[in-house]
Amino acid sequence: MAIEVNNIAKGFDGHAALKDVSLTCARGDFVALLGPSGCGKTTLLRIIAGLAFADSGQVLMGGQDMTHMPVQGRGIGFVFQNYALFRHMTVAKNIAFGLDMMKRGERPSKSAIQYRVAELLDLVQMPGLGERYPAQLSGGQRQRVALARAVARNPRYLLLDEPFGALDAKVRKDLRAALRDIHDKLGITTLFVTHDRDEAFALADKVAILNNGHIAQYAAPKEIEANPADDFVREFLA
Repeated sequence: MAIEVNNIAKGFDGHAALKDVSLTCARGDFVALLGPSGCGKTTLLRIIAGLAFADSGQVLMGGQDMTHMPVQGRGIGFVFQNYALFRHMTVAKNIAFGLDMMKRGERPSKSAIQYRVAELLDLVQMPGLGERYPAQLSGGQRQRVALARAVARNPRYLLLDEPFGALDAKVRKDLRAALRDIHDKLGITTLFVTHDRDEAFALADKVAILNNGHIAQYAAPKEIEANPADDFVREFLA
């Protein structure tokens, strides 16, 4: 499902974090929000997710106005940088959490949940590790579990806020490939926040480069490389 952001503005304590930002993410696209610290990319992602609300502007998701809809009503899977796994739960229980919390009439059967968990463990290349606990996993494995949990309920959108920021270079590279593979297999509309230019250009179909609360350029990676929109983009890519 497509995401459309129209003329979004957001301020904090008199500081404009976002200034009249508009962006369209087509159904099934992988879009990276790229830029230096403080440029507004995480604020924009949180507004799209419903974890924060804009001062003005509109958020449309699948053609529906979601501007004031809380996160629970947006059909979103969210992945954080710090994994946000439950330490007292096994990997399987972490992945199944969202399914277990569904209303009784909507909740899948126990066997269906077990099947879904096994399916997702295969998807994130962790078969047979469902009985381990987060403390027994590497950082990369924990983030794979977080990815599996985020897509367990078949969300329409997958949003990720610098999910690989705490990992070393080799693990980041491996997880980039895994994330793109998951995106392609599920066909899910994905927005990904990063400050890493190589990461954004390796993963995304389109990249939105933010600068000081506005979008400096939004295009396919090859187009941005060939035709930087302004001096900021040119210097940021150098």
